[in-house]
Amino acid sequence: MSSKSFALRGAVALALAALAATGHAQEPNLEKLSAFKTTGTALDIPTIPQTGAQADAIRETLKKIRLPEGFKIDLYAIVPDARNMAVGPTTGVVFVGTRKTKVYAVTDRDKDRVADEVKEFAPSLKFSVPNGVCFSKDGFLYVAEHNRVLVFPAAEYFYEGPDVAAFVVVPQGKLIPTSEESYNHGARVCKIGPDKKMYITLGQPYNVSPTDKLKLYDEVGIGGIIRMDTDGKNREVVARGVRNSGGIAFNPKDGVLWFNDNQVDGMGDTIPPGETNRLTKVGANYGFPWYGGGKVRTAEYKDATPPSDAVFPVLEHDAHAADMGAAFYNGKQFPEKYRGGYFWAQHGSWNRNDAVGARVMWAPVKADGTPGKAEPFAEGWLTADGEYLGRPLDVATLPDGSMLVSDDYVGAIYRISYGK
Repeated sequence: MSSKSFALRGAVALALAALAATGHAQEPNLEKLSAFKTTGTALDIPTIPQTGAQADAIRETLKKIRLPEGFKIDLYAIVPDARNMAVGPTTGVVFVGTRKTKVYAVTDRDKDRVADEVKEFAPSLKFSVPNGVCFSKDGFLYVAEHNRVLVFPAAEYFYEGPDVAAFVVVPQGKLIPTSEESYNHGARVCKIGPDKKMYITLGQPYNVSPTDKLKLYDEVGIGGIIRMDTDGKNREVVARGVRNSGGIAFNPKDGVLWFNDNQVDGMGDTIPPGETNRLTKVGANYGFPWYGGGKVRTAEYKDATPPSDAVFPVLEHDAHAADMGAAFYNGKQFPEKYRGGYFWAQHGSWNRNDAVGARVMWAPVKADGTPGKAEPFAEGWLTADGEYLGRPLDVATLPDGSMLVSDDYVGAIYRISYGK
């Protein structure tokens, strides 16, 4: 029996044990898929058109994007509502989360670095805000929804059809209390760490958390980052005082988790700053809601004593630029200057008189593991008139060393490459 067969059998056993322990019923199709049964879903999955007027218009917009010398940007794929991305470790198939009800699979079959096919992944299942997508090194795809986590062993191979091996990691309603479900800050981000545990962001739903919620949020990890074994066991809160992180990444050199945080709205055009933080101590508190961003105090907590051990950001960014999906560049295509650097997407502001953001940023990483000065890497999606031509959301590296950038406003993924 192959190692993948053993892995699948193990996943089945763990999933069934977890369901038995919680007593939670699952949707009928998920139950069938967990038992390797068919669901009756049509085998022909409709694909998203990749040519035509929309593709032509996107390519015209990309002519306006400014990049360092030697780089170019092209349309990689049209993907509706494209947000967080996970690149398959063996095939390079890109799985794309959304803030709606679908996950997409993006395939470049001929390896010309333009997608040949974009279609819905696991269409027989009902997803709810499946924003967080992340791979383990052994090829298990995890999908963190608003209030559930699923795992798809061998997703790169089963995705061709509508029925895929699928199992529950965290049952519906158990990621956060159902009383705290919200349309605001409910899109999760996940990554598998070097410790082989799964890390998940849990944004809190308010602009500034009310005092009567702090105890619950502290216990659950809402307004923070949690981690757990990939079977859902041994959950713990690893970061608190985080308003709404939209991007996390592990530095491959030292294994330290970096994360972006979107800070308090309505305090003014230039305050508080956006943040990039480093998690160097499990359970560290990053200051929210006492601090609205950086060392700027919130009006709601101005008379309250903040945590004495509050950790302040290693990078501060333009206020309200919406720092989102992040990745360390681990490829070899880009010049040496960028290798090992920290890249992230700025989605763009919504509550400033003068808009800012809508670009890809980067910062070099120094020998001691701390960041150097941040600067724009790709920009031009925000016009001089303050109109968005696109809104970058996440970044990821393809096997050839080029970089993908998702854009949920346009509904596309771009590819940035260097050289010929």
